[in-house]
Amino acid sequence: MTTTNKPASRTAAADKFPNHSPDWRPETTLVHGGTLRSQYGETSEAMFLTQGFVYDNAEQAEARFKQEDPGYQYSRFGNPTVSMFEDRLRLLEGAEDCRATATGMAAVTAAMLSYLKTGDHIVAARALFGSCRYIVETLCPRFGIGCTLIDGADLDQWKAAIQPNTKMFFFETPSNPNLELVDIKAVCAIAKANGILSVVDNVFATPMLQRPLALGADIVVYSTTKHIDGQGRCLGGAVLASAEFISKYVQDWVRQTGPSLSPFNAWVMLKGLETLPIRVKAQCATAARIADHIAGFDIVTRVLYPGRADHPQAALAAAQMPGGGQMIAFEVDGGKAAAFRALNALRLIRISNNLGDAKSLVTHPATTTHFKLNAAQRSELGISDGMIRLSIGLEAADDLADDLTVALTAARN
Repeated sequence: MTTTNKPASRTAAADKFPNHSPDWRPETTLVHGGTLRSQYGETSEAMFLTQGFVYDNAEQAEARFKQEDPGYQYSRFGNPTVSMFEDRLRLLEGAEDCRATATGMAAVTAAMLSYLKTGDHIVAARALFGSCRYIVETLCPRFGIGCTLIDGADLDQWKAAIQPNTKMFFFETPSNPNLELVDIKAVCAIAKANGILSVVDNVFATPMLQRPLALGADIVVYSTTKHIDGQGRCLGGAVLASAEFISKYVQDWVRQTGPSLSPFNAWVMLKGLETLPIRVKAQCATAARIADHIAGFDIVTRVLYPGRADHPQAALAAAQMPGGGQMIAFEVDGGKAAAFRALNALRLIRISNNLGDAKSLVTHPATTTHFKLNAAQRSELGISDGMIRLSIGLEAADDLADDLTVALTAARN
């Protein structure tokens, strides 16, 4: 962590116990990692709801702003509760540093625009969440940053799209909503060979199923709103990278432009991290069962789930992820009308464009998350009018199967 975000020393109570051991497994790190206790020795992480911090004297204030004295100055720059969240997520991901942001899209924007400048060029997989695609395809060009969208699964297209001014590769894997995979190791190797930074949106896989930095990525971004919170409570995001990248680019971006994560939301995210391994394991097991259940209906023309043998990239999924994930995409015969009949017949699974919740959620991408794309663009991405995206929660698998049976039966009418 940079000095703008790190206290001068831990308290005597905290110093009796390590805040991390390299021998800890992920589950232990997510309960104890990065904890900083106050003089009161609280069990749960403290929530520091403060805008600013006081100094012992004017000289100390001057030294803080010069970054000669470690400590906090203002919660837009850094906050103890936010620092704990950043440190815990950093330890899990295996990153040198982390900066939390107010939302996932703030993290994506910070990772790109803190580094890129007029005249630079981005290569991105075209299979992106709608807002991510807006940043790459619409916002960046307004600032003179060019972009080329490609088929992320085709390694030759990554190579062919490189220009002398290409500075960044950006992709999500699995993609939203059709769960297309990108070979992280291979694409990041192409980037490194050409002096290009690679940014991976790892939201769908979560850090429990995929570690992009270990596969060669330079930067990982999250919408922590999703599985990391895991219970649909708060918005948040994070950028994880080398200490140099965070210090040189992201820290100043967050400090000067203000997409800061609130201490309250950081505290909620800390609680979410404690149960992340348990939730992801349970959701993956249920998702595998539900994907097979959905595939048994004749009105379903296609099921996309990375854990199934019929996924177009099943071999890559098995090599890159230890589980199929919590997300399922499937298509029903009959287009939008049939898809809407199915969604409207659901009683347990709720319609929502969010995902990663303890509650199972479903949405129709063509009219929600990707509605701003025209019909040709959606077709190019394989987003049909009959596609439904399903985020599996923590309910009993049999109850979800029963609800989907009713919905898919209604879709036929």
